[in-house]
Parts: sequence; C-alpha cells; structure tokens
Amino acid sequence: MTMKTDVAALGELLIDFTENGTSSQGNPVFEANPGGAPCNVLAMLTKLGDKTAFIGKVGDDMFGHMLSERVAGLGIDTENLVYDDRVPTTLAFVHKKPDGDREFSFYRSPGADVCLTPEELDLDKIRDAKLFHFGTLSMTDPGVRSATELAVKTAKEAGLLVSFDPNLRPALWESLDDAKAAIDWGLRQADIVKISDEEILFMTGAETIPEAIEIFTKIYSIPLAAVTLGPQGSIALYGELRVFGKPYLNPDTVETTGAGDTFCANMIHSVLETGLNSFDEQSLKEMLEHANAAASLITGRKGALSVMPEPEEIAEFIQRSEN
Repeated sequence: MTMKTDVAALGELLIDFTENGTSSQGNPVFEANPGGAPCNVLAMLTKLGDKTAFIGKVGDDMFGHMLSERVAGLGIDTENLVYDDRVPTTLAFVHKKPDGDREFSFYRSPGADVCLTPEELDLDKIRDAKLFHFGTLSMTDPGVRSATELAVKTAKEAGLLVSFDPNLRPALWESLDDAKAAIDWGLRQADIVKISDEEILFMTGAETIPEAIEIFTKIYSIPLAAVTLGPQGSIALYGELRVFGKPYLNPDTVETTGAGDTFCANMIHSVLETGLNSFDEQSLKEMLEHANAAASLITGRKGALSVMPEPEEIAEFIQRSEN
C-alpha cells in the first residue's frame, strides 16, 4: 500500500538568481538557485522525514527541466508539476541589502507558474494528503488564483489541515489592496499560519506588534499562528496562549532567502507530530525555537531549496547556541 502523503503544496517554482560576486570585467555575477516558497517548504519537510508532493507549473525550457529534476531529486513528488510550452519559467533576481535582507526583481509577466489552470490539477494529490499548504503568489493572476481556490476547496472538503503563508511581495500585485484581499482570504481558510512582523502590521494597520496581535486575533479565528520577528525570535498565537520563542542568531549569515519557508516547514512538521489540538505552552516554545534555529541556519547559505539543513544540523546548532 502506498504511504499517504503528509503535505501537498501548490504554488510557484522558479529560479532565484542570487548575487555571487563580480566577474573579471567588474560585472555582477548571479547564481541560478532553485526557489519558490511552497517548494522550499516541501524541501525542508522532506529533510524532516515527511512525504511531500508539489503542484505547480514551469516552462518547457532549460530552467523548467532543471527545477523538475532538482525537486524530484530531493524526494518530492513531482507528478503534478506541469510544463508550459509557450510561457517560460519564472525568474527572480535577488538583490542583497547590507543587513542580509533582500529585494526581488521578478520576470513573471507572465511566467509559467501563473499559467496553472484548475483543469491541470490532480485533485487526488490533494485528497491523499494530510495537510495542504499554499501562499499568495499563486493568487496574483486569475488562472492560477482559480486553481488555488479549487485546491483549497478540495483540501477542506477532504478534511485536510490547511497551512498558509502570506509571503507578501508587493511588486507582484497591481495594487496593495488586491494583495490585502488575497491575504485576508487565505487567512480565513487556514488552520495554521506563518506570518511575518511586516505582514501582520500590513494586515492590521497597527504600529506595534502587540497591538497588531490583539487586532489580528480578534479578526481571525486561526487555531495556530506564528508571527516571525526576524532576529528578535517569534511568537505563537494559540487560543489564549501567547508564547515567545527566542532567536538563534547565525554569525555566518549571508542572506535571508528561505528563512521564512524553513521556519514554516518546521512549524508544519511540529503540527504533524504533535497534533493541532495537542499543544501546550512548553511544546509551542519548543516548536518555535526549533523553527527559529532552522531558519537561522539557512541564512548562512545561498539559496534555500537545495540546501535545507539536516535535522542533526539543527539539533547541533541549538546545542552550540545554548553553551
């Protein structure tokens, strides 16, 4: 009997071109790193021992085939990864800021990932999973938005847990009002949410994180949400509990690409292990700190999808940081 998939995710799979020095002529050199938030999440989950499946679309070009081979090589099911013979694979150029954070320039008007249609979904890939994960980058364009809505509907009808990451990228939206509406819709579908400090402030209009959390929890009835605070750690929102997870700072930070996805994957893994209704203050703290440590580790590497940390690395990093 085939083992049930733990997590199915739908969304973007693309090439992140990350800065990698300069050429002998003084020109910037970019490295083609496989990326895309939902697939980054699956890559980390696979490292943690979960069975995963990806649903998405790439171009029938050199980058699309590179991505397909790389993702399958990581152990992620790619049976519902579709090729587009007209539209190229989406590209993103990642510009690193002095503090390690990044800015993105996207080549996606259109890109293959936004051309996924509802008819191209293998809905059994969703029904056969325990949890479905998605973000808002698969909601920026009408076709892929319809596919995302159908996937979420299918997941909820099949009784799956639903995980959501807003993953706000303003440059990909015609207006921030459209982005806010899409995030609001996603938040209202989800059982599990990973949201950044910037995103929760954006959604609530608050000026401080405590104020934002108060507003957020009044608007949305989400069983488990985690607010990531970058180098300041993270906070779990679970019923009446508000639990802080301390940060683990990486002295070897290169850039922050994939940190939120790594955190999200570790959070999802904890839910699969513990059960959504079985957390207490201590287990929430452990979940956050493990996720914080994993996210910190990935900041010491270029890219994310292909270089997710091993569970043993995360444990060793936590141990070193405690000493």
